[in-house]
Amino acid sequence: MKKIIIFTDGWHPMVSGVVRSLEKTIEILKNNYFEVVLIHPGMFHSIPVFFYPEVKLSVFAQKKIEKIIEAEKPDYIHIATEGTLGLAARMVCVHNNFKFSTAYHTHIPLYLKVRTGFLFNSTYAYLRWFHSASESLMVSTESLKEELTSHNFKNIVICPLGVDTDYFKREENNNKIKKEFTQPVFVFCGRVAVEKNIKEFLDCDLPGTKLVIGDGPQREELENEYGEKVKFVGYKKGADLIALLSVCDVFVFPSCTETFGLVVLEAMACGIPVAAHNVMGPKDIITSGVDGFVGDDLAKAAVACLNLSRAKCREKALQFSWEESTKSFIKNLVQK
Repeated sequence: MKKIIIFTDGWHPMVSGVVRSLEKTIEILKNNYFEVVLIHPGMFHSIPVFFYPEVKLSVFAQKKIEKIIEAEKPDYIHIATEGTLGLAARMVCVHNNFKFSTAYHTHIPLYLKVRTGFLFNSTYAYLRWFHSASESLMVSTESLKEELTSHNFKNIVICPLGVDTDYFKREENNNKIKKEFTQPVFVFCGRVAVEKNIKEFLDCDLPGTKLVIGDGPQREELENEYGEKVKFVGYKKGADLIALLSVCDVFVFPSCTETFGLVVLEAMACGIPVAAHNVMGPKDIITSGVDGFVGDDLAKAAVACLNLSRAKCREKALQFSWEESTKSFIKNLVQK
């Protein structure tokens, strides 16, 4: 049995695409005769990021990481994030000449630009340096590979993400829930934060109901501003999430900062067409005019989605499986 150590700065109770993708990858790795050792901030003294308290910055982790690697003797080391824990793991690996792989899940330069109004070249410099020691830098889309290549990142390989289509599938006969909303229902699902650009969706002139599933630092502000016009229901999971998605007609994805957008696939798996901007992530998944629309006018794209086939949306989601994603992940690991 092979053993892999995975380092991540993002883990429970954080709710994010990074956490979901790691969960599924680890689950399938274990089903494929891997022993997985997950190293996360809960194992160290950690402090919350002031503008993103769900993200924890681990401090003084390097010595403990070195002892963990020495004790576990892994075949592979994978560093999934570029925060303080990932940095400490990188430093240990470089110091000991351990080979390792990394991933680029979050487009941090764009997130910072949304929050500050500035694009910091120093952020690209840090990320390029961070991944320069990696033997295999895993990215989820061709667009992201092209973007990073233009900034002189090396050793880039594509490892597409997936969706659990057994879990995310539309339930029929949800008339009781459907009666709670004026039709049609346009939905956003995800973290309610400024980088998700939710206000653009909320400002769209759309018929029926706007539904926001999720929570985050911007929820109170947006609920106070739009509460009478928009239904905010907080985080949902399990049967409650699927029941809500099953009465929705169009998924609106206003973010321009995602590297992939797992929620796009999750919506499609539930037979929901997606309206989004023609940017990295959505444009790599959506076939405009078939399972969604991409463009500058989000409201126009959302209304146009009402005429699309639910079956075609489901067909697209079925092309992305976690099994195939994990096969690609395994293929691109490097022996320590």
